[in-house]
Amino acid sequence: MAPTLGATPGFLISSAAQAQTSASEPAWRHGLSLFGELKYPADFKRFDYVNPNAPKGAVARMVAIGTFDNFNVAVAGIKGSIAPGEGLIYERLMENSQDEVATEYGLLAEAAQHPDDFAWVTYRLRKEVRWHDGKPITPEDVIYSLEQLKKLSPMYASYYRHVVKAEKSGEREVKFTFDAPGNRELPHIVGELMVLPKHYWEGTDSQGRKRDISQTTLEPPLGSGPYRIKDFVAGRSLTLERVKDYWGASLPVQVGLNNFDELRFEYFRDNTVALEAFKADQVDWIAENSAKQWATAYDFPSMAEKRTIKEEFPVSDSGRMQAFVLNLRREQFKDARLRRAFNFAFDFEEMNKQLFFGQYKRIDSYFYGTELASSGLPEGAELAILETVRDKVPAEVFTKPYQNPVGGDPEAVRANLRESMRLLKEAGYEIKDHKLVDPSGKLVTVEILVDDPGFERISLFFKPSLERIGVTTSIRMVDSAQFESRERSFDYDIVTHTWGESLSPGNEQREYWGSQAAEVSGSQNLIGIKNPAVDALIDRIIFAKSRAELVAATKALDRVLLWNFYVVPQYSYPYARYARWDRFAHAELPKYARSGLPSLWWFDADKAARIGKKS
Repeated sequence: MAPTLGATPGFLISSAAQAQTSASEPAWRHGLSLFGELKYPADFKRFDYVNPNAPKGAVARMVAIGTFDNFNVAVAGIKGSIAPGEGLIYERLMENSQDEVATEYGLLAEAAQHPDDFAWVTYRLRKEVRWHDGKPITPEDVIYSLEQLKKLSPMYASYYRHVVKAEKSGEREVKFTFDAPGNRELPHIVGELMVLPKHYWEGTDSQGRKRDISQTTLEPPLGSGPYRIKDFVAGRSLTLERVKDYWGASLPVQVGLNNFDELRFEYFRDNTVALEAFKADQVDWIAENSAKQWATAYDFPSMAEKRTIKEEFPVSDSGRMQAFVLNLRREQFKDARLRRAFNFAFDFEEMNKQLFFGQYKRIDSYFYGTELASSGLPEGAELAILETVRDKVPAEVFTKPYQNPVGGDPEAVRANLRESMRLLKEAGYEIKDHKLVDPSGKLVTVEILVDDPGFERISLFFKPSLERIGVTTSIRMVDSAQFESRERSFDYDIVTHTWGESLSPGNEQREYWGSQAAEVSGSQNLIGIKNPAVDALIDRIIFAKSRAELVAATKALDRVLLWNFYVVPQYSYPYARYARWDRFAHAELPKYARSGLPSLWWFDADKAARIGKKS
């Protein structure tokens, strides 16, 4: 996700860097920030939130859901199911700070420079950077990575769309040139580039076969990060081992992190099965996404004995939209009145009571949980931006605050269903033999595609409501591999999807809602939006010249997306839920780390002795 834009123009640089810079050449910077002053100076030793004396050792056993059949991150968005841990095997040019908003410091790169108009950025690699085979990481590796990721990944192709050239500009320098000035976040997000080894992918494997970066593979990859693959069983388990001679262990951005000798990922079909493994002490941590499970399934002896712990970690680093996605590539969903009727049929309040113990709040923004969420009527800068697309957006954008229908009692539900039927009748739909037919007389049928028992439950709750307005509804449960394949090829009527939103949206918005991404297999435009007003508002976000303009443009986009009724919004919870065996410790977690698992934690021998040995 894109970093957050700052209120001040341009990136902030240290006074030392400024003093070394001539009037004609941009400063070399040890860190980049889009939000304000850099917290850490050029000579900082470590992040404040780590324990520099954290003991190294032990094994952390993690839960993974589904399966995997691929280690090649370049095609992860379009082929196979990628294994976990890619961010620990490969590294990026810069590392994010978890106690600042949208701020990054040098990892593979020791410094960066860019002009005030953001027309290009140059990164300078550290002298000591090495792949796990001992070979140096070079500018050629960086250039190769950008080219291959843009070529093979719809996500990266969209994210780095405005990066038109990457070239070696010095012995350890790479210059990235953009298609136009003014895209403030581009220098920053280039720092997020995952760097891949060119010599490895252009070489041969242990059997003498030439590698192909455009295909999936289960050959353990060559990386440069703090961990490498130790062993695995395809689709069932994966073990990463800490690299003892890791080149970057003493870097300020790595001190106190990556404290476990091994990270083991055990795969399970779903969280219910994983919970049984957790109870049996076969895994150390489990993330819980089910409100019902969290409320009812954690009453077992080890919890009563305080050998296991439940804990909620605040989510303050991002917003989200989770929803039933209505696929506009299906002819029946092209009419906004039908889409809106589906929202009126969804009784969230009753579902929240019956299924979720009242724990959730209904999502009413594509940027829910952030200051970027629209509310009330547009005014000021937001209104001025919306005026530029007035003729391309629903009139209600200017006259009515967006609100989801409210159910929860029989009278409200009946009123909502009547409004559903009114909208459908207005659009030319009618009921024949208790079934809804479209204006051409064709039966309206939908299939809700799911791959998780939790989402199957909410789909089953939604199904009778859709049937009450005459929609012939089925639910199809498939395995994760089939679900991923059908989602990538847009072969569905309705799916549940979550879009995570950073505190500063930017270039990734094209991947989410842009017309160009609508027909790109594997893109995140699952809805299939092709809307010139949306495209124009995305451009306003990307080329915003200040934080205030960014916020106004984002709220305008949010309002237009909502009033087009592309989705039926679901629900959100402001915490990440985890249970763990109490044999680990951490320093005080920074604001934007959530749980910080596993990089900020370490094995605590005293706690482990108290609760006893692993089963």
